[in-house]
Amino acid sequence: MMRGIRGATTVEANDAEEIVARSRELVLDMIEKNDIAAEDVASVLFSVTEDLDAAFPAKSIRSISGWTYVPVMCMQEIPVPNSLSTCIRVMMTVNSDSSQKDIHHVYHYGAKVLRPDLEQVRSEKHES
Repeated sequence: MMRGIRGATTVEANDAEEIVARSRELVLDMIEKNDIAAEDVASVLFSVTEDLDAAFPAKSIRSISGWTYVPVMCMQEIPVPNSLSTCIRVMMTVNSDSSQKDIHHVYHYGAKVLRPDLEQVRSEKHES
């Protein structure tokens, strides 16, 4: 079954090193939490808010061992008024045996505000 795995993070500034480092940190966390092998990935799409143009976050994938041939693309987010700034989003499409409810979407730093409902679901699972 094909599954989409979402993630997002924020950076402090439009700085190339920080954009790549935070993107790499996010992708590695997504890989670990969902037990993803590069061979199971159909593609990875990154988007950035319009205030980020110092680097392509896709560059972060190229530094991960075994991920050389994974198709990656970057694009700019729609500039919606009052939306979260300095944000990098990622959508990873993978082959997975996991059900949708068992997929772990990952949100770091200021991007945690994008999906507070997922944090609530995780807390409820840990309590039971």
